Amino acid sequence: MTPLADVYVGLGSNLADPVVQVRRALDELDSLPLTRRVAASRLYASRPVGPQDQPDFINAVAHLRTRLSPLALLDQLQALEQRHRRIRQRHWGPRTLDLDLLLYGNETLKLPRLQVPHREMESRAFVLLPLAELAPRLLMPNGRRIADLAETLATTGEVEVLPGNAN
Repeated sequence: MTPLADVYVGLGSNLADPVVQVRRALDELDSLPLTRRVAASRLYASRPVGPQDQPDFINAVAHLRTRLSPLALLDQLQALEQRHRRIRQRHWGPRTLDLDLLLYGNETLKLPRLQVPHREMESRAFVLLPLAELAPRLLMPNGRRIADLAETLATTGEVEVLPGNAN
């Protein structure tokens, strides 16, 4: 059996009531096999990456503990996206739900279907700010501290905490 791993998953939605999509997905993460949700960030609003002819996103990060392997967890996350009727029409396009495996323990993986740490997370405030909220002392596998990475992006104004939300 795969050892228990602490993992972090980024969530995003900009279609079909994004706040509801993200909150429902956070609850559903807790029902994945061999997995439990430890914590979740508040909800954040952000401009889309890529094409700007789409609504803003609602984002969050969840901390999970799992015995699933990285690829088995990815399969479960993609199945959850499909249950939320995700359609991949264009790269960085609008979506009902996007789930990204950001970190899997302290592992570095470069597989055809999965790269961990997520390849673009260090440049994305909508990932780093909620992740730093959950785990400010967390280190990337390369030794960089999440809180330090988040601090460099915190003043860009690209992301804001939704008022009155808590998970």
